Amino acid sequence: MLPEQHLALHHTRAAELRAEADADRRAAEIRPRKDVRARIGWTLVEVGLRLASAPRTAAVAT
Repeated sequence: MLPEQHLALHHTRAAELRAEADADRRAAEIRPRKDVRARIGWTLVEVGLRLASAPRTAAVAT
């Protein structure tokens, strides 16, 4: 492969990668944030588990 051909392929691939990165960046701006949703979800699970568990009674000292 000639150096000119290699350089042309490199430029083509670099342009493809930049376009893909730009598309991913734009898609990330549109998507809702998953980390916030996950934190809220796990908080609700924790609250639900606390509500569902039987209340612990203190031992009566005699």
